[in-house]
Amino acid sequence: MTPSSPKTNSSPRDRAAAFCTKYGLKLPILLAPMAGASPASLSIAVANAGGMGALGALLTQPAGIRDWVKEFRSASNGPFQLNVWIPEPKPHRDAEAEARMRAFLAARGPDVPATAGDTTLPDFAKQCDTFLELKPIAVSSIMGLFPPEFVSRLKRQGVAWFATATTLAEAIRAHDAGADAVIAQGYEAGGHRGSFDPAAAERQAVGLFALLPCLADHLDIPIIAAGGIGDGRGVAAALMLGASAAMLGTAFLRCPQAKTHRAWADALANLEPEGTMLTRAFTGRLGRAIATNFIKAAAAPDAPCPAPYPVQRGLTAAMKEAGAAAGDYHRMQVWAGQSAALAQPIPADDLVRQIWQQAQALMY
Repeated sequence: MTPSSPKTNSSPRDRAAAFCTKYGLKLPILLAPMAGASPASLSIAVANAGGMGALGALLTQPAGIRDWVKEFRSASNGPFQLNVWIPEPKPHRDAEAEARMRAFLAARGPDVPATAGDTTLPDFAKQCDTFLELKPIAVSSIMGLFPPEFVSRLKRQGVAWFATATTLAEAIRAHDAGADAVIAQGYEAGGHRGSFDPAAAERQAVGLFALLPCLADHLDIPIIAAGGIGDGRGVAAALMLGASAAMLGTAFLRCPQAKTHRAWADALANLEPEGTMLTRAFTGRLGRAIATNFIKAAAAPDAPCPAPYPVQRGLTAAMKEAGAAAGDYHRMQVWAGQSAALAQPIPADDLVRQIWQQAQALMY
């Protein structure tokens, strides 16, 4: 693909307006699909303020996806997206390595049985069928690309596909596979990195403000900026650099509609960028979280290596549950982007409007 001029030459206002018109938005702000942290109440508030809601459905069975959509549609006519990870091959298991990790975790929580790593995920194909059944405005992918047959079914039903990319090469692959928009995920983002190749995630750590203009110079489809955006300044900057919309996640975690565990929400207050770090310790996949005592200990040279995904997720489950019960965020899975300090404990609908008003004042 050769660089495309129309996208980079269009004005931020025109790009945002075109995106909003196409996807039924009043303003170009999307809620990030945070698996395990995306209750319908948060999406309802974001959508009713003019943005787009989202369900991160990685861990959600089809019945749960239907329940979420039913709750959303009972209180909002706005748009929403449904998101899922692209499955990985079955991981290689190492019993001795897992035993070392179980001992490491047992020092910080309950004993971890040998069977803890035998975790399973919902059936991907059934989740995709449920997405089509429910017909959201868009579905989104992370960690790779949807199978061509599913993309064809999306096209036939008029459901858009937003594909997450962390590099130019991934974005071009998404474009060529039929994506309607690319979610440009900078390494500032909280939660899991969307790298197509899990082993390359650390090396391919590209910041959002380097990634955006690169993608804008090479793509002729809309770009949704994600990663480290916490207020109107970040939205305005993303649009100026070539995005058509912005996606925010951590910024909403202190809103009451997010129903975030109190210990997690409180830990985000005044959290500086260096107070987060990338880790594989929670799940085996790389993600950005608050630099808790557990994460720092897991990064020590003498710490055991994390098991592959999703084995590590199963191994850490007991510790995370115990931490949540005790209100100890140092033992909880507390994802956070580098702009976490910008999160505010105000209603999500008010936050959406505040962010867009600030962005407009800066751009127009």
